[in-house]
Amino acid sequence: MTHRVVVAMSGGVDSSVTAGLLVEQGYDVVGITMHLSDVPHEEFEKDLQGTCCAPDDARDARQVAAHLGIPHYVVNYKERFKQAVMDRFVDDYQRGLTPSPCVRCNDELKFKTLLERAMGLGADYLATGHYARVVRTEGRSELYRAADTKKDQSYFLFGAASEALDKVLFPLGGMVKDEVREHGRRLGIPVSDKPESQDICFVPDGDYAGFVARHSTPKTGVIVDRDGEEVGHHDGIHQFTVGQRRGLGLPGGTPKKFVIGISAGDGRIIVGNDDDLMAEGLVADRCNWIVDPPKAGAQVLARCRHRSVPVPAVLTEDGGDGIVLRFETPFRAIAPGQAVVLYDANQADRVLGGGWIVRALESSSRSAQ
Repeated sequence: MTHRVVVAMSGGVDSSVTAGLLVEQGYDVVGITMHLSDVPHEEFEKDLQGTCCAPDDARDARQVAAHLGIPHYVVNYKERFKQAVMDRFVDDYQRGLTPSPCVRCNDELKFKTLLERAMGLGADYLATGHYARVVRTEGRSELYRAADTKKDQSYFLFGAASEALDKVLFPLGGMVKDEVREHGRRLGIPVSDKPESQDICFVPDGDYAGFVARHSTPKTGVIVDRDGEEVGHHDGIHQFTVGQRRGLGLPGGTPKKFVIGISAGDGRIIVGNDDDLMAEGLVADRCNWIVDPPKAGAQVLARCRHRSVPVPAVLTEDGGDGIVLRFETPFRAIAPGQAVVLYDANQADRVLGGGWIVRALESSSRSAQ
């Protein structure tokens, strides 16, 4: 029996090679491109080649599908994407949070909405070009880091339900990027040398603050030090994130300061020294567990940002909808609104689950000051 697979085709090399490899392996492949936003690219001066919402992406996906001899469809998910990702992005910044829209896009669009569409088309699986691995053991599917640790995207996938992973394929999870491009050239895929997308798709110029300002009314306020003394003013809390040093607009001669907190209620930006950014732990909520939730006292590896190395930590209470973590050594610049993803301390590639950071737990030296 030939299995049908729907491939989420963005027009980039990763999803195109994913489709090509599955065709080569004998699957009945259907390509689908999600139309997510109408970004007004003419507003931006920079060359947008290599951004995942570039105008030619759907055309590239269609060209690849034609080359592979598979059907290709474009589905309009603009309104769903706006509500679930773009509006939440703006709202998070206005609430003093640092959002992670790629996680929400995977959770809400790819592994819910698109997965449902794929099943409606009679598919057995949905495949994407993510760098991650699904390991199926003892009747359940688990998420693992990719073989290429530099490209690993498991951080962005922690929100997927185990039931969704049962129906997902990540053909690139065991490869490094150079191998993927080589497969693309071998298969004659037209976009094999296309540049990678670098920015958030609906902010192709990378100006997050500008995007938020265009879609909301900025919350202005004052900049204060840890003692509450006013040291400056700002034009909107959306311009700041915990750990930021540049662009604070403080008077000349002010010692080097970092954003250590954001108070959305009164629009205050709190600044301090680098030591003030060190945290002994964090509190997170809205957790999703791919495996059975760990118990209090469990040793884990915690990744607090996509680019950060997972660090040893301990759960101080049973994993549930919310968790409290204590790091083995203090961690710098915990940003509320970001995801924290937990990995197995004994099997570092295995994803346990994760949640959304609510607040940092101050280091004992900082709280004593």
